Amino acid sequence: MARDYYEILGVSRDTDKEEIKQAYRRLARKYHPDVNKEPGAEERFKEINQAYEVLSEQETRARYDRFGEAGVSGAAGSGFQDAGDMSGFADIFESIFSGFAGGGMGGQTTQRRRSGPVRGDDLRLDLKLDFREAVFGGEKEIRISHLETCEVCSGSGAKPGTRPRTCATCSGSGQVRRVTRTPFGSFTQVSTCPTCNGTGMVVEDKCDACDGKGSNQVTKKLKITIPAGVDNGTRLRISQEGDAGQRGGPSGDLYVYLFVNEDEQFQRDGINVLSEIKISYLQAILGCRLEVDTVDGLVELIIPAGTQPNTVMKLENRGVPRLGNPVSRGDHMLTVLIDIPNKILPEERELLEKLAKIKGDRTGKGGLEGFLGNLFK
Repeated sequence: MARDYYEILGVSRDTDKEEIKQAYRRLARKYHPDVNKEPGAEERFKEINQAYEVLSEQETRARYDRFGEAGVSGAAGSGFQDAGDMSGFADIFESIFSGFAGGGMGGQTTQRRRSGPVRGDDLRLDLKLDFREAVFGGEKEIRISHLETCEVCSGSGAKPGTRPRTCATCSGSGQVRRVTRTPFGSFTQVSTCPTCNGTGMVVEDKCDACDGKGSNQVTKKLKITIPAGVDNGTRLRISQEGDAGQRGGPSGDLYVYLFVNEDEQFQRDGINVLSEIKISYLQAILGCRLEVDTVDGLVELIIPAGTQPNTVMKLENRGVPRLGNPVSRGDHMLTVLIDIPNKILPEERELLEKLAKIKGDRTGKGGLEGFLGNLFK
């Protein structure tokens, strides 16, 4: 008993033409004999094609919906006996087979010819910076290893006085073709020539300096400029410091990825710098002037009398320069921590007890700690 064509494609009867096409493409990729060698895959592929041939055309689909398979007995399956009847499927097959080992239909080439200039590969280097180096930037020396064009043969790979010859395997095209014949037509697969590796040329007398490769691995030092305000993940592009190109092609680029070491004193929040400062309870009560450390060095800070624990004080324009606009800077945010001592001298205790009496606070064991705690609520 024949299966329902809609069931074969896995679509409903009210689905539109575009959904039918998508379902067909998905199943054809899965069951094509070139990629699926399981038993029954080829028969399943034929079923899928037969169903699509009927349902893809409005007229045959209408007859099938009305009369079933009997209404399309002259149409279904008739178009697959020879390659000449496959014109209606050309665009779909092209998209399906374009991913199979670089293959295409009708002898069309889907790979670019590689005998011309080829750009060199890009390279990546990870670079660690100290906190202040990331804030202010500056010049940094790095070492890289990359391919440079051989100076002896100028990148040809041939010994001076000789020249590469045209590859006999691919006749200089850099590609070889393999024709596969199936019940549904002939398909041409294009792949890189194994003899010349796609260059179209073969070096018989190799350059001694580069062993015929046309390039050499070289380690060199570079000085690069780190912009002010960079952060973790910032990427710098150093033009043409990647690997050398082939056959006169340009060099690739070097990409430097920056990572910032953590600092014991400072943290970063965008373009703001965060840190903490610890003062005594007396400095918090009476206020004081202190020198605090910033990324710019020591700066005087005024602590107002009666400052509470965890107060955040702002030093304007002492933060991180904005990347790309170093004139604009963030702020330095200081969190004030108050140090309440666990032990005090007898003289200190006497003075604090007098202060507690003036305030009317109870003292005694545990009472002084409660008094000091009340000051900083």
